[in-house]
Amino acid sequence: MSNLATNLDNAVASGDLLTSSRENIIDHLAGTTGDLAERAVTELVEAGEWAELNDRFFKTLAFGTGGLRGRTIGKVVTKAEQGAGGPNDRPEFPCVGSATMNFYNVGRAIRGMIAYTKKHFEKEGINRKPIFAFAQDTRHFSTDYAEFCAKICNDLGCDAYLFDGPRATPQLSFLIRELRLDAGVVLTASHNPSHDNGFKAYFDKGSQLVEPHATGVIDEVNAITSEAYDALPASEQGKLTVVGADADRRYMDKLKTTLLRPDLLDGGGAKVVFANIHGTGGHIAVPMLKELGFGVLTVAEQDVQDGRFPTVASPNPENAAALQMGVDLAEKEGAEIVIGTDPDCDRMGVVVRDDAGKMQILTGNQTGTLMAWYRIKTMFDIGFLNDSNRGHAVVLKTYVTSPLQNKIAEKAGINVVDTLTGFKWIADKLQKYEEGIPADKIEGEYRDLDEATSRALRLEYSRYFVFGGEESYGYLGADFVRDKDGNMATVMFAEIAAYAKSEGTSVAGLLDKIYKEYGYHLEVNKSVVMEGAEGASQIASLNASYSSNKPTEYAGVKVSNVRDFEVDTFEDTEGDEVPKAGMIIVDMADGNSFAVRASGTEPKIKYYLFGNDAPGDDLEASQESVAKSLEDLWTAIEADMQERMK
Repeated sequence: MSNLATNLDNAVASGDLLTSSRENIIDHLAGTTGDLAERAVTELVEAGEWAELNDRFFKTLAFGTGGLRGRTIGKVVTKAEQGAGGPNDRPEFPCVGSATMNFYNVGRAIRGMIAYTKKHFEKEGINRKPIFAFAQDTRHFSTDYAEFCAKICNDLGCDAYLFDGPRATPQLSFLIRELRLDAGVVLTASHNPSHDNGFKAYFDKGSQLVEPHATGVIDEVNAITSEAYDALPASEQGKLTVVGADADRRYMDKLKTTLLRPDLLDGGGAKVVFANIHGTGGHIAVPMLKELGFGVLTVAEQDVQDGRFPTVASPNPENAAALQMGVDLAEKEGAEIVIGTDPDCDRMGVVVRDDAGKMQILTGNQTGTLMAWYRIKTMFDIGFLNDSNRGHAVVLKTYVTSPLQNKIAEKAGINVVDTLTGFKWIADKLQKYEEGIPADKIEGEYRDLDEATSRALRLEYSRYFVFGGEESYGYLGADFVRDKDGNMATVMFAEIAAYAKSEGTSVAGLLDKIYKEYGYHLEVNKSVVMEGAEGASQIASLNASYSSNKPTEYAGVKVSNVRDFEVDTFEDTEGDEVPKAGMIIVDMADGNSFAVRASGTEPKIKYYLFGNDAPGDDLEASQESVAKSLEDLWTAIEADMQERMK
């Protein structure tokens, strides 16, 4: 260790290694058990891989309100990590580092959650063992991490439920609510590249952590500096319960209730191609669609659950390339739509036919707009909503999701609430609506109510949730899940395809109809990737510059208003204060706008551009005009960005 410390000191002196990296290496090695970490670091030092060491150790992987996310396989894989190798060509061990996803950081995270939950129990006077649930997607090390977490739970006196194989993230949310569990974790990095993994944390309401639990868990996790722990005596340990087909069935039965018009499937409904993209989506979505009566084809090559995601460059269904194999199959078989989900099946992307029969990929905003429009319209058609109760209905969306959804809901007399980015904020509203029903009006517990009874109570005493979504391909149509749900979204969108077919039009044709009635809207999302230690610093500096040096003009158009969510105080349409967040929304004098924020899960700074035109029949002219105005705006933003980064 003395030679290693000397080499690290010399690297800092020569400018090859960050001071923070040196400190984190020393602390990390002191907190690990076994010799893997020291062997891996020594290899990297001897090879002069200073950039790799900085990327791995420039910080301690922070437990945010969503959990952890980072590399689980390094850019450089050491011989110590490669070992004998693992399944799907992965190394035997995850990458060593204070800023990476490995057993050290996963162990800290789950032990911190356990410590907080026990303190919460003590505060609330709850005298029993905490109960956790764990799910995993198909990524490298996801199963290992899930089993590791369950074992730590049992060792430290908590019961644990563990799925018998990869499952969608929303299914964990459902399980927590259904079984009244205390917390849960999904081991996933969602749609990130294959080298990443993550730890997504949930509490007893089935949603990701919000205050006060978020800060409480974060404090407990950050206080842990060693992976060593003492297991309780066997008599005090928890038990493990493995769940599988029965839990799947209960979840699927609830998903069936999100179908608004089963009559649309009397003639066979729509023909759907489902692209699993090597993840968890096919486990529930495909049998669910078949049970409901849809014709379903799958991309056989992508049905294979494989953390390498070998048929795509990125397992992200918002990318056209990830759905291309599905499009090819749809063209061959004459399917109306292609649906693809990301590895943990919380996001869904679609490709649809236009009226000319050409396949067209939809953005997350377009997909969400179609679902919001269809569910509002259909709920009035079938009598769920009417003039007397529409004031109690609500659509939930994020600030960076298309304002077209606001216009659709508002014209129907339905409330719209914008939230910060992150589905936990939508889930927080759902919990508020649940708690808004007087306790004496509920027989038993809210979670046991059937959908009709729940809907009637919310429409009379609280708010009835019609639809919720975010531009990043996450959607929800019912509150028995408290996170975005790719399985539910698949059912909801397949129904839209069946409706379009029954009306003699295409899904794209329905979207054109919406544009003509409410005005053409275009949203363009841009991301600038800045990886590693240097990139993290650049992102933070650039993001902060919009607050310290507010913009005044872009492309010759004056800025009419700047909404700074980090500094200013805002209330949503229900009068609830919006939490502080590092996001700026810039409103332009010509009616366009854009938002800028640092991603919370990827090394990116993200820009969201919004343009629109007045309603009218000349849709082509509106499309050209709005597209040109956003192109000019982005060009100006890019030039300004370069100045801000000097």
